[in-house]
Amino acid sequence: MTKRLLSVEDLQVSFATRDGENQAVRGVSFHIDAGETVGIVGESGSGKSVTAKAIMSLIMPPGRITAGNIEFRGERLTGLSEKEWRSLRGNRIAMVFQDPMTSLNPVKKIGQQLTEVIRRHRGLNKEAAVAEAARMLLQVGIQNPEQRLKQYPHEFSGGMRQRVMIAMALSCQPELLIADEPTTALDATIQAQILDLFKELKENSDTAIALITHDLGVVAQVCTRVIVMYGGLIMEEGTVEDIFYRPRHPYTEGLLRSIPKRGGGSRERLIPIEGTPPDLLDPPPGCPFMERCPHAFARCSERPPVVELTPGHRSMCWLVESVQNQTAVHAEGGDSGE
Repeated sequence: MTKRLLSVEDLQVSFATRDGENQAVRGVSFHIDAGETVGIVGESGSGKSVTAKAIMSLIMPPGRITAGNIEFRGERLTGLSEKEWRSLRGNRIAMVFQDPMTSLNPVKKIGQQLTEVIRRHRGLNKEAAVAEAARMLLQVGIQNPEQRLKQYPHEFSGGMRQRVMIAMALSCQPELLIADEPTTALDATIQAQILDLFKELKENSDTAIALITHDLGVVAQVCTRVIVMYGGLIMEEGTVEDIFYRPRHPYTEGLLRSIPKRGGGSRERLIPIEGTPPDLLDPPPGCPFMERCPHAFARCSERPPVVELTPGHRSMCWLVESVQNQTAVHAEGGDSGE
């Protein structure tokens, strides 16, 4: 039986600015089950990282969660005290951030930072914590871990700092790992090692992974489901097969057309998505993709419904809704032969 790990319902997050309220997340609902890897994709500014930080209760002023509910193992997270969060964050729920240099303390050695997490949440003594920290560094591909534990963050390359953050996040064997662009700063070889690490984690434990990325190739390799975000909303959600082979939202189709194809030997020009994302200080009342969509029509000025195409595959698009209605009418009317 599938275990529901995380549930997000109608999440809305805004940031107060001099020019008004930036509505970064405008009503996002999804779930993550134990042991699965969910990819969250979309352009910069679509609300992916803000959603992740809201789950971790890391939205700082002038940002605030204006509506919605987040539950972890059936426990409501919105409303927990900071003391309760300290026992949960980094332990049962861990996160790898985009910029490892700002996440690591520059005046503390790597060993101090890794062992602090391990000792606090796992209760190991100093010697055991150091041994575990060295093991975790080796696991993410950092050689000579005993020596590396004695060094400061500035003595590491950007890619190595990112691997330290991944080691720190995995050191307490979290139930949910949120990874925000975890392979962006890594070269191809190390990226492959990290993706293999995520695959092992998925195969050998019930740890769920929420993988935020721009790289659809990474999603195809490690994810089981995909959430496509744009303009602070979820445009489409489905299995990897649904999204890559049966996309039903024009934005998803645009993302897929804009990535290079492997193999075949032919040279094809990439097709970019024309235009720019919507201004979330004054978001459109209808579909946020309307101004860039080649299929847009008058009704797109209204917010489309979320249509379930097949179990687990849903899309927020008037085109899909129209097709579903026509299919339902034909099914009811049948083929009379007249």
